[in-house]
Amino acid sequence: MEKDGHDIRQLLQLYVENRCTPGQYIEVMNALSKDASNRHLLEEIKTQFDASASNESISKEQSDRLRNILINKITPTPVISLRSKSWKRWMAAASVLLVVGLSIFFLIDRWQQKNDNIASRSNIGKEVTNDVLPGGNKAVLTLADGSSIVLDDAANGALAEQGNTKVVKINGKLSYKEAETKTNEIVYNTISTPRGGQYQVVLPDGTNVWLNAASTLFFPTSFSGSDRRVQVTGEAYFEVAKNASMPFIVSVEGAEVQVLGTHFNIMAYKDEPVVKTTLLEGSVKFVAGTITNTLKPGQQSQLKQGNVKVVNGVDVDEVIAWKNGLFHFENADMETVMRQISRWYDVEVTFKNKRGFDPLHVDIPMNNKLSDVLKALELSGGATFKIEGKNIFVIQ
Repeated sequence: MEKDGHDIRQLLQLYVENRCTPGQYIEVMNALSKDASNRHLLEEIKTQFDASASNESISKEQSDRLRNILINKITPTPVISLRSKSWKRWMAAASVLLVVGLSIFFLIDRWQQKNDNIASRSNIGKEVTNDVLPGGNKAVLTLADGSSIVLDDAANGALAEQGNTKVVKINGKLSYKEAETKTNEIVYNTISTPRGGQYQVVLPDGTNVWLNAASTLFFPTSFSGSDRRVQVTGEAYFEVAKNASMPFIVSVEGAEVQVLGTHFNIMAYKDEPVVKTTLLEGSVKFVAGTITNTLKPGQQSQLKQGNVKVVNGVDVDEVIAWKNGLFHFENADMETVMRQISRWYDVEVTFKNKRGFDPLHVDIPMNNKLSDVLKALELSGGATFKIEGKNIFVIQ
């Protein structure tokens, strides 16, 4: 779509970044109004603007929907979804151009009032010489004899035999299958992801485990006895195969998670202040010393310095967003956000000041380059950033 030599998607990108001039705002909105498919969008913009002008309340869902529709006009595949507290700036800036009878002077005045000058503060895009690519499917498998296999380099097919099982790589996933030869020996393997890596493994009992960046899973190559025991550091999501006679037990940071068959997430990074176990489906027991808590779906146990509390109504979509390739931040503090960014992009983060940042409400696919992610965080109103090689500086 062309209009007076401008590509409308390019103008909408300027609009997203609050860098449109008043004339460009008019050009964008006029172009949208000429497409009949945008009629409902324009009506919604005007309705929400009228409500805002009369100080009527507008639901977060309404504002989020409008913002995301406008973002999706930029590219057929949405790159980011912003849910910042600054949504009124977007709505008013767009709506003001549709109100019948408003003069160009009023449009300019509204634009100046609502433009918070994000672009003038941003260093992203101006100083990036070597952008940082996102992480990927990377891990190292350490066998019982101490030898290692770099899984991202290994070809599909059988990699080794360990005890009673054959280790197979299939399309970026590790799987343990029953071997033709039998032995009574119990041997252990370790799969480790680096910073900037994730991996999936299917254990000998059929349990699926997804490992997040900078995480390890220590496990036997076959399960025997009265239970199935594994050990985790970092973060992992489990879909445990049901076996009522053989409980599945995860050891993590001096505690245990005991299950029969269920879906849950464990987050136990050394640099995180709290060990969190979140239940999505089924039932688990979280045991730390003499303290035992049985979790229900949507509950989360939090272990901090030997103390355990159970939190209800947890946003499980936010907890397992990493497994689905998404940064999903809902009312998240900047330090928590940047720890995730640091692990996925294998960068170091330095804060110029750790206080005064607004909570973040934003969804960002994890396959974006680092500069795109930081730009999305800037647009959400959180901070400004500066990239120097593998170092990120967070600026107030």
